[in-house]
Amino acid sequence: MSSVSTTGPAPYIYSSTRMRVRKSKLIRHDEYMRMLNMSLPEIIHAIQEMEYKAEIDELASSFCGLDLIEEALSWNLAKEFQNVLGIMPGAIKKFTASYQQHWDIYNVLTILRGKTQGVRAGKIKEVLIPAGSLDRVILDRLLAEDSPERIVEGLTSWSLYPILEREFSAAMEKGTFGDLENELFKAYYVYVLKQTASGVKGGKPFRDYLKLEIDLLNIKTVIRLYKGNVRTDVRNLMIGGGSISVDDLVRMAASESMEEILEEIKKRYPEGPIGEMMDSADKSMPLHEMENGLTRVMLDQMDRISMRYPFSICPTLVYLNRKRYEVANLRAIARGKESGLPGETIAKFLVV
Repeated sequence: MSSVSTTGPAPYIYSSTRMRVRKSKLIRHDEYMRMLNMSLPEIIHAIQEMEYKAEIDELASSFCGLDLIEEALSWNLAKEFQNVLGIMPGAIKKFTASYQQHWDIYNVLTILRGKTQGVRAGKIKEVLIPAGSLDRVILDRLLAEDSPERIVEGLTSWSLYPILEREFSAAMEKGTFGDLENELFKAYYVYVLKQTASGVKGGKPFRDYLKLEIDLLNIKTVIRLYKGNVRTDVRNLMIGGGSISVDDLVRMAASESMEEILEEIKKRYPEGPIGEMMDSADKSMPLHEMENGLTRVMLDQMDRISMRYPFSICPTLVYLNRKRYEVANLRAIARGKESGLPGETIAKFLVV
């Protein structure tokens, strides 16, 4: 890596080329479809023949079945994200590390939820992804704590600790970490949006993508609340920084029908994949199908931005997101098979 310049176009050409090679190795649609017709042992064998061989081989003596898949997927994802950071030069590494901090939120909340529900530490560890600023050593230390309060005390050096400290007591009183999670992501997006203005190549188009990501996360929240029959003021649940204002989202959440919500979304995105999806959606569409459809829109839009800006930060972020959902798809298939669900039902939960 010392031979790669950290200035000018060279680092972007280098990193973009490496990420396109990695992206070409991701699991294709037809491979997922074949897995849907396999048994769990056959799925393990299929995964072992892919980019997960080292993890399956190493863990096979300690785990079996679904636990083996869960642990191997977590290990592989964390290792791959750390490897990507390791080959990123200059400003690209700093920006990528900033974006990856969403995994810190996921890991902290997974530990807190698991501990409050009495889940054993080993089971929680299976699904942690140490790909952010909180590494495996820190997460293991948190898992060893005997109470949620001690876990919070162990995070005083975390960049988002002020938010955690402020919201934790209320979360424990309510018995849910939903509001805490939302406040953490609000702070996260404020930080990452600022990073897009730091001069990194591709920062401007990626800022546009982040605004879309925020919009779609807020839209998912609006739809989830409507389908859950929640009609209270949802202002505090909305993440700022997107193209749709918080005031407009509050009005959207107060809609009297799902059709009205879908029409409001189409007004803001009259053309392109979001509008097309809203045209195909209806009030009877299950929540998970709507959410998966919106996730596909996010990934497809990032692909389009990456093609327009081939030598920028964008190909790296495309790969990281695609890899993330590959692991999510494999988890869904394995868990579905373990639960005895038919392949056609599992397929509805995949983001492909």
